Amino acid sequence: MSIPVVTCPTCGNPVEWRPENTWRPFCSERCKMIDLGAWANEEYKAPVQEQDSFTDLDG
Repeated sequence: MSIPVVTCPTCGNPVEWRPENTWRPFCSERCKMIDLGAWANEEYKAPVQEQDSFTDLDG
């Protein structure tokens, strides 16, 4: 059985997807912390759908 390999989302290095790899999908703690910092700085944003604050709940 071959070990799946993914690309580190931060630096692009190949990463073996195995339980022993503590930082997967990242290649290292450094890449993981860079990604976390980007989220904290709001460099990444998850799309949301705006809703009216006065939605009629009765339909």
